[in-house]
Amino acid sequence: MAYDFDLIVLGAGSGGVAASRRAALHGAKVAIVEAGRVGGTCVLRGCVPKKLLMYAAQYGDAMAEAAGYGWQLPAALPAFQMAAWQAAKTAETARLEGVYRAMLADGGVELVAGHGRFVDAHTIVVNGQRLSAGHFIIATGASPVRDSIAGIAACPTSDDLLDLTSLPERAAIVGGGYIAVEFASMLARLGVHVTLLYRDRLPLRGFDEDLRMRLAAALSQAGVDLKAGQAPTRIEARAGTWRLTLPVHGTLDVPWVLNATGRRPNTAQLGLAAAGITTDAKQAVKVNAACGTELAHVHAIGDVTNRKNLTPVAIAEGRAVADRLFGQAAAQPDLDRVATGVFTLPPIGTVGPSEQDLAAGGARLRVYEADFKPMRHAFTSRSERCYMKLLVDDASDRVLAVHMLGADAPEIVQSLAVAIAAGATKAHFDATVAVHPTVAEEFVLMRTPKRRVN
Repeated sequence: MAYDFDLIVLGAGSGGVAASRRAALHGAKVAIVEAGRVGGTCVLRGCVPKKLLMYAAQYGDAMAEAAGYGWQLPAALPAFQMAAWQAAKTAETARLEGVYRAMLADGGVELVAGHGRFVDAHTIVVNGQRLSAGHFIIATGASPVRDSIAGIAACPTSDDLLDLTSLPERAAIVGGGYIAVEFASMLARLGVHVTLLYRDRLPLRGFDEDLRMRLAAALSQAGVDLKAGQAPTRIEARAGTWRLTLPVHGTLDVPWVLNATGRRPNTAQLGLAAAGITTDAKQAVKVNAACGTELAHVHAIGDVTNRKNLTPVAIAEGRAVADRLFGQAAAQPDLDRVATGVFTLPPIGTVGPSEQDLAAGGARLRVYEADFKPMRHAFTSRSERCYMKLLVDDASDRVLAVHMLGADAPEIVQSLAVAIAAGATKAHFDATVAVHPTVAEEFVLMRTPKRRVN
């Protein structure tokens, strides 16, 4: 049967764009369908603008620390202007969207504007137009959850925060994941009194316990009011304020609230049932290790599968699927050894399982740790510390995981992720000559394990 396209990709985020361009490079006739702006969450309203806001917060830290290094500063430091940052961010994301559109055009990928919905296993409808393809890749990503708490649907999300032109004096952030802790850290440094409310006893569920404890301490030192186990049961919009009903201690009234209670795969409007594709209890597309669905010609990548919700994972998955369909066989990324960063101040970098997960799996470990005040703060009054951890398999000597909280942690762990992927042992780390004086050198100087896990 003849189809309109060899491949149709649903969603023009980073993963979808990467998959479509790679397939077109192999000679496939490709269309990509997008109802909104091209570039997706990461580029337009996620990772990129978030990190630009982190840089803004870092400049405030740098000015506060400069006096310790001999800089004569005015008594009143310059004030942060959110409107100026907003204008610069808007211009930058517009530029990046233009780059993504140009990449699609230059790669020979046809961009179809509108919302795609399956009507059968090989056909979608976009704005009343029927388009067929031999293969499909679902790359529609995820959106903020808006029904986790009574009344939270009306609350701003991270999308709204990144569009603000002024900051509130006080804010409540509901949630304990990436988005919640990152924005709590940044807003506190930009002058907002932040209250962070979450269900668990520590933020960042799923991360190594030692990182979680130290991050909680760092957030407190930054002035964030932590409310562990105090996720609100109800949120009400009132005149000029929001009222949060807490499970204990009554209510909390604040002028602004951020809903950071998680994200949900964008599958509800795709017509997946018409194609014979099922989703799980969290509305994620069910896939195998190769990103395949129940239908051999339909694949799904990135956040819509709710496996490892990171932009580089979606990109790697999309390229691997395109290579396998239209080029040569390609291995899918190893999701157990994907490095990630949490852009709090100080940030987190991590690759590999947590100590708790490895111990639960019966691993015999040697645990190496370093916890110290960085040289950068030798002349300042800041109490910020750096924490590093290596988890080593006791039998093979292989380094199974690297965890770090401290300045430049994501940059350092990104480099060490190469060693982890290559199967480096602790002996390899020990044989590496340190670069001195650096923070990163501590990873090759830890000689004695702090404890063993049997």
